[in-house]
Amino acid sequence: MRAVNELALKIAHYGIPFIFANVLVEQLGLPVPAYPSLVVAGALAAHGAIAFPRLALAVLAATLIADTLWYLLGKKHGAFMLKLVCRVSLSPDTCVRQTEGMFERWGLRVLLVSKFIPGFSMVAPPLAGSLRVPLARFLLFDAGGTIVWGGSALLLGALFRHAVNHALELLEALGARALLVLAGGLALFVLGKWWQRRRFYKALRMARISPHELREMMEHGETPLVFDVRGRQTREVDPRRIPGAHVLDLPELDHQVTGLPRDGYIVLYCT
Repeated sequence: MRAVNELALKIAHYGIPFIFANVLVEQLGLPVPAYPSLVVAGALAAHGAIAFPRLALAVLAATLIADTLWYLLGKKHGAFMLKLVCRVSLSPDTCVRQTEGMFERWGLRVLLVSKFIPGFSMVAPPLAGSLRVPLARFLLFDAGGTIVWGGSALLLGALFRHAVNHALELLEALGARALLVLAGGLALFVLGKWWQRRRFYKALRMARISPHELREMMEHGETPLVFDVRGRQTREVDPRRIPGAHVLDLPELDHQVTGLPRDGYIVLYCT
């Protein structure tokens, strides 16, 4: 058996630019998973078809470019950018509030594993910017997380290089049909995430009240209980609050809601 088949050699020829572009567009938010490509690249690097140092540098550079851009946008535009990211994200259920909660519990250390969590990878950089995390510290932990994430994929490819090579041989045998298989798999992935997001927004609309509607309720004498459920760090950055709102920490929700009246409106608002 040849160590590296013809298809693998073609991939290796364009390997570094392809991996750089794949990682970059994924970290910018496009639904183009880079992890499978990194596994293949790791197998090719183990065969000597791609220089491992250049490959690792391309992954690190692409990630830091994308994440730094999101960080700077989050720092400049704050809540607006976070809402935009959640609207674009294919995993809206793992969005700002959950991400912020993880930041509060673990600090910047959470960036070491953030790229393994669906939805978190895209939200974490602009959230770090909006929370005014120093850029140097952000880049340090983000680079560490990139090394863990990218390194695990490359290591998997190296360990299972023979299985990867068999898979590439199968794709080479399929020819043009291989592209249809890959495109179909990607389409199913995006469709599943889109359906998940659609269900999320449908549930959200059923229980949503606009700021205008809340103001009208207050002006007409209704007295809904209003709770600010933003994270502690967000409240420190933006101390503004709806008049009469109470602070409610979601991790303590079960304890704090005890004794609340059950015959009136309760309104929660966050970032």
